[in-house]
Amino acid sequence: MKTVLALFLAAGIAAAQGTMSLPADATPKRVSDHVYAIIGFPNIALVVGKRATLVVDTGMGARNGAIVVREAARLSKNPKLFLTTTHFHPEHALGVQAFPPNTVLIRPAVQQQEMDQYNTEFIEMFKSFSPEARTLLQDVHLRPPDITFDRETTLDLGGVTARLFWLGPAHTRGDELIFVKEDSVLISGDIVQDKIVPNMPNAESSPKNWIAILDKLDALKPRFVVPDHGDLGDGSLIGKERAFLVNIQARALELKRKGVPASDAGKQLTAEMKTKYPDWTTMGPAANIVTRVYAENP
Repeated sequence: MKTVLALFLAAGIAAAQGTMSLPADATPKRVSDHVYAIIGFPNIALVVGKRATLVVDTGMGARNGAIVVREAARLSKNPKLFLTTTHFHPEHALGVQAFPPNTVLIRPAVQQQEMDQYNTEFIEMFKSFSPEARTLLQDVHLRPPDITFDRETTLDLGGVTARLFWLGPAHTRGDELIFVKEDSVLISGDIVQDKIVPNMPNAESSPKNWIAILDKLDALKPRFVVPDHGDLGDGSLIGKERAFLVNIQARALELKRKGVPASDAGKQLTAEMKTKYPDWTTMGPAANIVTRVYAENP
């Protein structure tokens, strides 16, 4: 996991944008009839039903988690609160201590296993990014989930349902996706984003499965997409992300067939993709995509 560090400086998207904190005066943006989003690092989704509210992701540390809890309470029509996390990385899962004790925490079993395995390492890694991150991650307290699931589960929130599902490794081993059928909203984690290069930080990340996941998400035909980072969008984001991955995968396989070493191919395709996709945020992760393509196609 040591190679993760360089790539997570791309999660220094945060550093580049200036902060790892949610705005203190955050006001959720209404996405659809039942879905709201707090825009920040990361974006936080809230699905509000008549009987319960689902919060997706926590922000990094108790300070950010408290902002999310405040806004969830303001929007909720009922005190029952569910919480889930798109993956185990600190900005997505380590604000949980700010949530009320009766919050029902639910996540894929594989994501919880990944958290148990890597959480301590990632906390220390993120603390090294900046003084702000170090402060946010002081005295983090975790709690076990109340519910885990293998492939998928559905929450009836009252007048609206949220389908929580896992389709295998992509960005991490335990990426979770949420689809709100009544509103046709996909809460996509790091799997679908707007012109942000897909990040594959470790050997468990999978370009092949990421593309397969995108095909399944496209079949849902979402009207709205709420990604974890960057701008909100519509279903067209899925096709854009897929095209990027298919392009870099095809070029990596061409270079592999020519005998170009993975490290050299990574440098070449980073430059090539930067020219071809000049408005995509940071090409830092491109080299790791190439490494994963080589590994998946021995």
